[in-house]
Amino acid sequence: MAFLWLLKTTFHKKHGADRICFTHHPSSVICSSKYNLDATGAESLRYLSMYDNRCLRYFKGHKERIVSLCMSPVNDSFMSGSLDHTVRIWDLRVNACQGILHLRGRPTVAYDQQGLVFAVAMEGGAIKLFDSRSYDKGPFDTFLVGGDTAEVCDIKFSSDGKSMLLTTTNNNIYILDAYGGEKRCGYSLEPSPNVIIEATFTPDGQYVVSGSGDGNLHAWSINKRSEQVACWNSHIGVPSCLKWAPRRAMFAAASSVLTFWIPNDSNAEPTRMDTEAGVEAEHPSQ
Repeated sequence: MAFLWLLKTTFHKKHGADRICFTHHPSSVICSSKYNLDATGAESLRYLSMYDNRCLRYFKGHKERIVSLCMSPVNDSFMSGSLDHTVRIWDLRVNACQGILHLRGRPTVAYDQQGLVFAVAMEGGAIKLFDSRSYDKGPFDTFLVGGDTAEVCDIKFSSDGKSMLLTTTNNNIYILDAYGGEKRCGYSLEPSPNVIIEATFTPDGQYVVSGSGDGNLHAWSINKRSEQVACWNSHIGVPSCLKWAPRRAMFAAASSVLTFWIPNDSNAEPTRMDTEAGVEAEHPSQ
């Protein structure tokens, strides 16, 4: 039996909630607006206290919907990428934008695990790497994802900083060498109309887990190229979000239902556990 408690519910009826990420405080988040965006970008980003349901600060600037959002792992800096073809760098302590990059197409952003480097994926499969301390000097490296010009909808660094994971809008996943940009391996997923699928590294950076349009969860070893090591039913349709616990061998998968998964040393089929608050927990076999 797994027991889960709903800690807090907040409502944002005026602007809605789209992209969201935690800050370094467990009760505060950065949230982008989904509705009522105006030409001034007055309320496109909000710094929210979940403890007392209060908006601590507005970050003004983006003119279109924000499609990528990430927090620096080492300080109060964060980045946002928007359909207005800009990436903006912010500081939680200051309302004003700290820096802006003008790019082509839909930008996707990510910091490495040390917060020293950030990556920006843009139109045509181009990946640009910036020094987070001197991004105004331009990228120190640029490389292309050869053979695929689809927009990148997500980008992640592995925990050891050696690999990058890219998910594209045409249902492909690529693992790149983070230093030279060489493609190490690639995986194709079943199409998922109207759902952008998220893929993620395991905490050790050796495997990739992803949902798929067929309703299954898939796992691959990045050291065995394109070899799939596991596949099992997600039980929730097409999962659009996957997140690993930072200190546990457990990840959450979500669509309209939230499920939790932990390794199972037996060879049994995944076992469903009843939980409180309408949340399901699963034990997939390895």
